[in-house]
Amino acid sequence: MKIYTSESVSIGHPDKVADQISDALLDEFLKKDPKSRVAVETMMAHGVAIVSGEVSTTAYVNVQDVVRRTIKEIGYTSTAVGFDGDNCGVLVAIQGQSEDIAQGVDTGGAGDQGMMFGYATNETDELMPLPITIAHAIMRKAVEVRRNNPKLGLRPDAKSQVSVIYENDKPVSIDTVVVSHQHDDVDVLGIEIPQEEIQRRVQEFIIQPVLEEYKRFITKDITYHINPTGRFVKGGPAGDTGLTGRKIIVDTYGGMAPHGGGAFSGKDPTKVDRSAAYVARFLAKNIVAAGLAERAVVQLAYAIGVAQPVAVNVDTFGTETIDPNEIIKRVRDKDRFDLSPEGIKNELDLLNVTYRPTAMNGHFGNSAFPWESTKAVSRLK
Repeated sequence: MKIYTSESVSIGHPDKVADQISDALLDEFLKKDPKSRVAVETMMAHGVAIVSGEVSTTAYVNVQDVVRRTIKEIGYTSTAVGFDGDNCGVLVAIQGQSEDIAQGVDTGGAGDQGMMFGYATNETDELMPLPITIAHAIMRKAVEVRRNNPKLGLRPDAKSQVSVIYENDKPVSIDTVVVSHQHDDVDVLGIEIPQEEIQRRVQEFIIQPVLEEYKRFITKDITYHINPTGRFVKGGPAGDTGLTGRKIIVDTYGGMAPHGGGAFSGKDPTKVDRSAAYVARFLAKNIVAAGLAERAVVQLAYAIGVAQPVAVNVDTFGTETIDPNEIIKRVRDKDRFDLSPEGIKNELDLLNVTYRPTAMNGHFGNSAFPWESTKAVSRLK
């Protein structure tokens, strides 16, 4: 028996605020100039958002407006909740892309070196690991409940964590659920809200509806920790600094698969940190969907300025239904898959993606994203 744990964070977590701002800016640049080269980083602190990075484009984007709009859409609209999108400071330090990098990208090469991983497993309908799937579901429900039921006194910042018991590499039971949710200090009458009431609201309105969808994995009493410190009023950028790319495990597979270390948000598709991670997931998911293996991890590696990957590997953990060397051969076949940055962009239509939603509840497992398609099953058979 093993216990695997994954976490997720809400859209109001300061790191996710930073990710969403970076991707909202990327969306604006690509919408106005699809050839934009964008690598934008954001830092959130008490009362200020700082945007920096490299952008080469013909487009004009009012960066301050995009930053403020994004912050307000998340729910930070007043100092009463710890952050005010209308009145916070916004500092911008953006320059053009390095000419040394550009000369390699202009010829179709990768925008950076590094390795990227994609993973898939048949333990959920999404072909994602169960712990991160449930953790993301809890955070999606938390946002829905907060927006639809403002009288519950829940604020934008929140985190979830789910531990699942595995036997023989298969999930069998949910063991522990942790949720920390920012909340109002007092109710509309100015009376302090007891922590027991906050815990009840989170349990009743957020956790239980989600777990009902996964009741086949409830085979024992679950241990719950809801706001275990006893209070969570000060949150968001007022309580913790936020940085683009600091939730890369939340963004991917919850620690159930390797990670190359590169962040996603704020980067255009020439950056293989992002696009190659997407196509690696695409390949892994199609391998599992094709019935070639029960789970698979695909690794790609690139050299800056070089179009084709320097390495392509597949691990199916002994769950394969055909010769694993044949799976690798099919994935490496350039007639089946063009794994250059240009080929990935075309395969996944990456210039027609709205990227901000990827910064909300993970980059994988959402059927709306093109890299979640199983259109390549026939190519792998």
